[in-house]
Amino acid sequence: MLPKDPIMLLSFVNMKLRDRYASLDELCEDMDVSRDEIVAALAPFGYAYDEAGNRFA
Repeated sequence: MLPKDPIMLLSFVNMKLRDRYASLDELCEDMDVSRDEIVAALAPFGYAYDEAGNRFA
């Protein structure tokens, strides 16, 4: 289950990307979550997925 708070979600997803997953798609597949849901939750706060850095920034 993903955190609902956007700052907690940002921290959680970036930690998982840093420590365990090579891409956002890999994280989403393994955790059975929607990439679009994560992107949409963080976009209003100015965060976008950076594929080269494998993180939201």
